Order: sequence, then structure tokens, then C-alpha cells
Amino acid sequence: MESTPVLFVVNMAAAAALLIWAVRLVRTGFERALGAKLRLWLRRSTSNRLAAAGSGAATAVLMQSSTAVAVLMAGFVTTGAIGSVAGLAIMLGADLGSAIVALVLNSQLAVVTPVLLLAGVMIFLRSSARRMRQVGRILIGLSLVFLSLDLIREASLPLTGMSGAEVAMLYLAEDALLAFVIAALFAWLVHSSVAAVLLFATLAAEGVMPVDVAFAMVLGANLGGSIVAVVLTLNAESAVRRVVWCNLVLRGGGAGALLVWLANHDLPFAGLDMNAGHQALFVHLAFNVVLLLVSLPLVGPFMKMAKMIVPDEPQLQAEGASRSALDPTVQNQPKRAFGCAQRELVEMAHRIEIMLRTGIGLFERYDDATAKAQRAEVKALSQMSLDIRTYLSRVRSHDPDEDTSNRAFELSGIAVNLEAGADVIARKMVDLARAKDVENLEFSPEGWRELSDFHDVVLRNVQHGISVLMSEDIGLARELVEQKEQVRDLEQNLQRRHLKRLRKGLAETFETSAIHLDLLRALKMLNTSFAMIAYPVLEDRGELLESRLASS
Repeated sequence: MESTPVLFVVNMAAAAALLIWAVRLVRTGFERALGAKLRLWLRRSTSNRLAAAGSGAATAVLMQSSTAVAVLMAGFVTTGAIGSVAGLAIMLGADLGSAIVALVLNSQLAVVTPVLLLAGVMIFLRSSARRMRQVGRILIGLSLVFLSLDLIREASLPLTGMSGAEVAMLYLAEDALLAFVIAALFAWLVHSSVAAVLLFATLAAEGVMPVDVAFAMVLGANLGGSIVAVVLTLNAESAVRRVVWCNLVLRGGGAGALLVWLANHDLPFAGLDMNAGHQALFVHLAFNVVLLLVSLPLVGPFMKMAKMIVPDEPQLQAEGASRSALDPTVQNQPKRAFGCAQRELVEMAHRIEIMLRTGIGLFERYDDATAKAQRAEVKALSQMSLDIRTYLSRVRSHDPDEDTSNRAFELSGIAVNLEAGADVIARKMVDLARAKDVENLEFSPEGWRELSDFHDVVLRNVQHGISVLMSEDIGLARELVEQKEQVRDLEQNLQRRHLKRLRKGLAETFETSAIHLDLLRALKMLNTSFAMIAYPVLEDRGELLESRLASS
């Protein structure tokens, strides 16, 4: 069939959309299958800048995205698990990792597309294990990446004969800055520098895009990819924003500087048997390698300068502590009233998350002011819980056939569980940290690493619980209950490891044994408090019985 401009636009847009979706499919598969392990590994691999950069690159390769690594890094910097310097090193490594991904996905691996697609579909449909289903998802995503690139090549063939396309490309060749900006905007819009780079490289390889334009657009994709992380962390803490802004300046500024340099110099590709697409990919890779090598020794000074520009913000929690989403004027409108109560529960859960992130630091350096703030916060949260339950008890409907008691009971139960979770942090954890400080005790290195890792798992589940509370998504609720069982098994496994160290007669293990075991139990109790958020969601959809049988 003869190609028309409309048909060309539709085919190219569909192929690009498939590429964007396929890259996302691979990323979510890795996140769901290996997210917890990658998270722990990334946090542990920050002993020095080189190790942090290497872990960031490896994680970006596995997750097919530097943006996903940026989100993980933001969580670690927020909790204090890693410092800002290590965070910036991770981001620079992740930028290199995404460049490696683009190069690999554009390789000859495309010949195995049918095998990957067949294997992925069979694994996904036939396997009942959640992790194996994600492996199937990853294989399907990879096959769709290769398929989409073939579709882009096929769709771009008519462009080679279009005079309008030739004029547009010649114009962009004369205005490299415009090509750079267009590419940056595209990478930001699709939230994937990998997909953008693959698209530009494929068009260049087919002769649609001149090599100079391809260079400018690949470099622009680097700027757009770094902008994505900035946008996603606009409301994050200042320490996180310093990291992503530094990465934007280094990666985006470096890409702009290289663009200016390329305007006056030629790259040594002329004598090589390499098409324009491969040249663009190697420029992309070389740029990120050089950026990492040049910037890594200077991340410390960069972060010091960034702190002068983006200082730590003052704590304003007390100012907003008295605000409430509970609107007494809508208690005769159940849907609106329950929505108010749900927003108040989300606020409670968010404040408990902050308490958990702060509480673990007391075991490294005990601080009376922080401990008092924790105890004051639990009193405020207890009052919030009481206010929510009182508010829900007064919700009434004008419709005599409408039963509001079940929903009110569910939300009241969540309030009670959240209050119990806050109490675990403010009383149990704080008291354990104080006892450790008073007795001048230290955990063994292995014991403290296990406790830190377990805390990170529980913190992730707390955040997961908040997501379920806000969205009531059945899939997220099911995963949260599954995590509850995994946390129980992990806690038992960590207890066994601790007992093995006791048998070895390690002094540090013996002295802190009671605190170690109590802290494990406290964190498990907190995890259970947040896992209970999922049960009303599952019950409403008839899945609660299945989860109870599975855990019995």
C-alpha cells in the first residue's frame, strides 16, 4: 500500500509508543522481581565512590532506566542510609548504565526476538510463582523492544524519499541547538532517555537523520533524562534535590558543552565501518564514560557547593500538626466523609514513616531531643486516631438503605493499627536505643547490617502500605500481604543467624542480644500494622479467605 503522510505519522507514532512501552515493561519486570534485592545491594555498595558508581551502573542496566535508580537513591538519601556524595556517584554510574543499555538493545540480539517472545509468554501464562511471571514479563518486554525497533526502521523507509523530511533534517543540521532542545523535550515527555536514544539511533541508521543531527539529539536525550529525575523529586528533601540538580548540571551541562565542541571538531569515525546510528550510540556511551571519569573525583566539592545553593530547609512539622482533613460539615454525606477520614489516615501514615526513618538513627547516635520529639509525635498521632474514630462514629446517611457501618469500621481499624505502629516506634524502639546508649553497647558489624537491612525492608513496606491506603489497588494490596509473610520468614531467619553468632561467643553479639532480638520483633510488629491496611481491600474483592489460608 502506498504510504501517505498520515499513514507514516500513525505508523511511526505507534512504533515509538511500542518502544516506550516495551522499555517500561522490562523495567517494571525487574523492579517487581528483583526490586528488594537490588535496593539492598545498592545501599550496601556505597563503601567508596567507585563502588557506588559501579552499583549505580549495574542497577541501571538491570532496571533499564537511570530514572528508576534515581528514585531508589532518593529514598536512601532521605532515610540517611547513604550520603549525598554516594548518591551523586550512584547517579553518575546510572547514567553510564543507561548508555550501555541503549547499546546492547541496538545489537544483533534482535535475531532472537521470536524466541524471547515465545518463552516470555509461556512463562508468564503457565507459571504461578510471582517472580517467574516477572521473568516472563522481562522477556516479553525485550522482544517488544527489538520488534519496535524493526517497526521504526520499516516505518521510516518512506522518509528517505520525502523532500519535506530532507528539508527538515537539513534545517536541524544547521541548527544543532534546536535539535538538542527537541530531543531533550522528547526524552522528558516519554520519561526514558533509553527509548529516546534508541529512536534517534534507529532513524540515523536508516539514513533518515544525518549523523550531525543524531549526535545533537542523542546529547539532548541526556539532558532530558536528567530533567526527569529533577521533576520527580521536586518535593523531596533538600539533600535529594542537591543530588539530582548536581546530576542535571553535570550531565546536561556536559552534553551542551560536547555539542559546542562537536560543532567545531570532527569525530574519528570516518575510517570505521560504522553507520550513523552506531556512531550516535558510541558518542552517547563515550560521553557518559568521560563524564563519570571526570566528575567522580570531584563529587565531594560539587556537593559542598550545592549545599550552599540548596541549604537544608527548617523543620515545619509542628506548624502543620494541628491541621486536619476531617470536615464535620459532610458527616451526613458518607462518601465525602470517608474520603476525609482516608486523607487523615494517609497523613498519619506519612508521619509514622518519618518517625521510622528518624528512629533507626538513634541506634547509631542517641539524641535526647530526637527521642522526646518521637514521644511527642506519638501523643499527637494517638489524638489523631481518636479524632478519626470519633468522626467516623458520627457519619450518617439520609438513605436508610445505605449501610455506613462497615466502611467506618474498616477505617477505624486502620487508625487503631497505625496508632499501634507509631507506639512501637516511639516507645519500643526509642527505649531500646536509649538502653543501648546508657550501657554503651555496640552491635556487631554483621548484626547491625542485618538490622539496617531489615529496617529498610520494613520502611519499603510502610511506603507500600501508604500507596495501598491512597489507591486501594488490589494488586498492590495483594503484594503487601505477600510481603507480610516474607517479613515474618525473614525475621525468623535473622533470629537464627543471631543465635549462630551467639554460639560463636562473640562479645558484641552477646551484650546486645536482647536489644537485637527486641528490635527485630518491634520492626515486624510495625510491618504487620501497615500490612493490615490491605485486608479490607482484599475482603471487599473476596480474596481475604485465600490469603488467610495461605498464611495458616
